[in-house]
Amino acid sequence: MTESAYLVFTPSGKRGRFPVGSSVLSCARQLGVDVDSVCGGRGICGRCQVTIGEGGYAKHGISSSLASIEPLTDPERKYDARKGLAPGRRLGCHARLVADAVIDVPPESQVHRQVVRKRAEARAIEVDPVVKPYYVEVEKPDLHHPSGDFQRLNQALQRDWGLSLDDTDLHVLRKLQQVLREGVWKATIALRHTLGKYDEIVGLWPGIQDRLYGLAVDVGSTTVACHLCDLGSGEVLAAAGAMNPQIRFGEDLMSRVSYLMDNSDSLGEMTEAVLATINGLAQETAAEAGIDPRLIIEVVLVGNPIMHHLLLGLDPSELGLAPFALCTDQAVKIYAEEDLGIDIALGSRAYLLPCIAGHVGADAAAVILSEGPHLGEAMTLIIDVGTNAEIVLGNRERLLVASSPTGPALEGAQISCGQRAAPGAIERVRIDPATLEPRFRVIGAELWSDEDDFSDSVNVTGICGSGIIELLGEMFLAGLLTRDGVIDGAKATVTPRVRPRGDTFCYHIHEGELEISITQEDVRAVQLAKGALYAGARLLMDHMGSDKVDRVVLAGAFGSHIDPKYAMLLGMIPDCPLETVSSAGNAAGTGARIALVNKAARDEIEALVRRIEKVETAVEPRFQEHFVGAMAIPHASAPFPHLAAAVELPAPPIEMPLQKLNAGTRRRQRLARKDRA
Repeated sequence: MTESAYLVFTPSGKRGRFPVGSSVLSCARQLGVDVDSVCGGRGICGRCQVTIGEGGYAKHGISSSLASIEPLTDPERKYDARKGLAPGRRLGCHARLVADAVIDVPPESQVHRQVVRKRAEARAIEVDPVVKPYYVEVEKPDLHHPSGDFQRLNQALQRDWGLSLDDTDLHVLRKLQQVLREGVWKATIALRHTLGKYDEIVGLWPGIQDRLYGLAVDVGSTTVACHLCDLGSGEVLAAAGAMNPQIRFGEDLMSRVSYLMDNSDSLGEMTEAVLATINGLAQETAAEAGIDPRLIIEVVLVGNPIMHHLLLGLDPSELGLAPFALCTDQAVKIYAEEDLGIDIALGSRAYLLPCIAGHVGADAAAVILSEGPHLGEAMTLIIDVGTNAEIVLGNRERLLVASSPTGPALEGAQISCGQRAAPGAIERVRIDPATLEPRFRVIGAELWSDEDDFSDSVNVTGICGSGIIELLGEMFLAGLLTRDGVIDGAKATVTPRVRPRGDTFCYHIHEGELEISITQEDVRAVQLAKGALYAGARLLMDHMGSDKVDRVVLAGAFGSHIDPKYAMLLGMIPDCPLETVSSAGNAAGTGARIALVNKAARDEIEALVRRIEKVETAVEPRFQEHFVGAMAIPHASAPFPHLAAAVELPAPPIEMPLQKLNAGTRRRQRLARKDRA
């Protein structure tokens, strides 16, 4: 009887008895343990590193020690000298059994490892990429047994990995002979998963190439964000962003569509502009990570429907008119280098997530993939705050989506002193309710404006979206702003910061090279935006038959900077416990990353979007009703008990309709101006 040893793998708990002399990697494969390898067990790639347990394991009835495995082998010593083995680590492909052992497979050696996300409630990202590298050693040509290089490559792949290829792209054949001879008949091929297995060559390199890379790109109407990821580990190696150059054709989406309608020959120019930006970000992130851009083999892109169409060179004009027809709502799979001109690997592919509806795009699909409302019981409201807000409501039973035209005011645009979030922009504001004096903090500085040295060290350049929201919230709490959104001119007798401005008033918060005030027009712009946001969310709640939500997620780069208390105080979101409101950051970008490093996520979202229900706010009568009520702060009629428990709200006028409240405020403004005169 062959002498055997009992082997237990952690953390999987899988176990079995194997002949002494078996490699740890071969035992793991027989048990189905998740251990990575690129080189096929040759001790070159180092991906199969394991740790040998030491001590008694009563649960398993065995003792394990370093002596349970044969001493360090020559290939391991060579790898240690070349790349370094962590203390206590062995290469699973060359570590062979001597006696019973407990073997720990660390996360970095697992094929389907998870990428840790900082938010506890966030969905974990499991790494299982659509493209993987495979190292092969190919037989040399032989006069006695003639066959082509591709045929012998295929034989090596079958022998070492149990995989076979029917054919390949021309770009692979064009470089095949050079690569094999340069690598002395050793090569790494990148195989793409297509028909249930890894069966399509998309890249080829001489020797061992154990790392391949991908790009996750969120093409927003204002900014383009790019993340360079290691496809094997899921790690983000570099990130970069840039303004979307299409802004010169129109600041908002409809302006760009209108421009295109008026200038029919501009489609190519708009497409080329955004692709040039993506190409630049690809080169920038590759340089930052210190990698060859030709190792970037996969790209995932997301964007709203108009960005999606413009990116692909599809005319989005139909999206400017009802019924808002998409050219395609399915996932798009194309060549990244050949079709989009992104200067990366020749065989690289691009994947665009499916769009959901005419104004709810691949970015919303990516947000759903990131936040996973369809995976739980909690009634989750997700708001991707932007120029055109996309709203998702639901749980595992049902998902509803809508888009709401908020405009750019919440991001600082169309505000008299507004600006994008950048160093020098006011981002936090507090107002003393007794003196009505403000203090604030700007991006890039830790000092508040009432602290020593602030004026000497900080250059104030404007106010960004989060600062505007906090400023209006603080003005409301201090009594400077009425419930219907009017700057109270009567306060001019209390503080010189309330000043006349034409027929209305403004509140002055900073003097210097740049004077910063919030005007009545600014307040109205924010009211229109936040009213549309709330109305869209409330309309989905109507369709869901729900009066409350269990969880609110504020997504988008801007959403991550909003204080939930002030968002609820202004009435941007429905009332709920403040502790259930969280920020997801760029959830669309995270969803793109998930689709980049996990092939199953693509099937998941493609199936999911087919059952998502779209609510069209443009044709819903109740949207206008909700919108009118949502113009008040926080709302004209909806109760906000959770907010009231957390914040001392000003008492509302008794039985006074908004129209009368407006009229009364205007009378107070006229009297205040008369008194000042």
